[in-house]
Amino acid sequence: MARLCIIEGDGIGKEVIPAAVQVLEKALPGLEVTQAEAGWETFTKRGISVPAETLAAVRNSGVALFGAVSSPSRKVQGYRSAILTLRQELDLYTNLRPVRSLPVISPRPGIDLLIVRENTEGMYAGRERLEGDTAIAERVITRSASYRIGRKAVELALAAGRRRLTIVHKANVLPVTDGLFRDTVREAAAELDAEARGLMIDELLVDTAANQLAGQPEKFEVIVTTNLFGDILSDLAAHWCGGMGLAPSLNWGPEAAIAEPVHGSAPDIAGKGIANPVAAVLSGALLARYVWEMPEVAQRIEGAVRAALAQGLARTGLPTAQITRSIVERL
Repeated sequence: MARLCIIEGDGIGKEVIPAAVQVLEKALPGLEVTQAEAGWETFTKRGISVPAETLAAVRNSGVALFGAVSSPSRKVQGYRSAILTLRQELDLYTNLRPVRSLPVISPRPGIDLLIVRENTEGMYAGRERLEGDTAIAERVITRSASYRIGRKAVELALAAGRRRLTIVHKANVLPVTDGLFRDTVREAAAELDAEARGLMIDELLVDTAANQLAGQPEKFEVIVTTNLFGDILSDLAAHWCGGMGLAPSLNWGPEAAIAEPVHGSAPDIAGKGIANPVAAVLSGALLARYVWEMPEVAQRIEGAVRAALAQGLARTGLPTAQITRSIVERL
């Protein structure tokens, strides 16, 4: 029996996660659901964004669906982003951001790419400090983290029958850190005989990759890159699936996985019942496809979303309940 820990988080997370759970329960009868808390609201109540019992609940279930988090844009003593904490504490080293054209809302058909992002270090290692009037952030790139994300990217590409894996970096300016990342990913690919198995390995500087994603997204099949570059490039690429509000993602490690919609907590519409749940629903489909290894369930959910969108359920301001009902009815 599949088990799922739900963490609604802040803002519209409290609306889109219950919607996604409805869809998962329809597609996967017998799903065992538990609930935990994390986020800015949790921090304001308890002084910690991710309580120990939440980490324990995710470890116990092995799988979670996270909603959204509201984070202050200033430093708050004792606070660290809930999702960053979950990623690092649970060693969710792989972040998957698929970008696929969707009916009606995508500006161009035929786009199907996957961004594989290292998820635990880089600029998000949390090493910031002030030295007088100078603020310093340390970028952390390790051989071990680069190797395992490179290996995961190759494995995913080969399993999906993809023909091209693009390593994105900035080694011309950051030869030590990005040089290590690029070279180690290539080592991982060589150890897996990737090119002999039909997977071409190439590389691009991040600025060139951004330019091409903005104008020629069809050129890409799978991208593997570092944490910050992956964050920015996947947000840019989300334009092709209808925007960040419709983009799913999966944080994945050796012992746990957390799916989450890419969008934020959207405080301007929170509580109005008009948040679009599609990104959360598609994030649930990623759990079915990659973690539970139920591709037929993932295909049913994705197909129901596409059918609902094709019938006009992409308009801004539609009730969350109406969109959810339309997806469930099509399963």
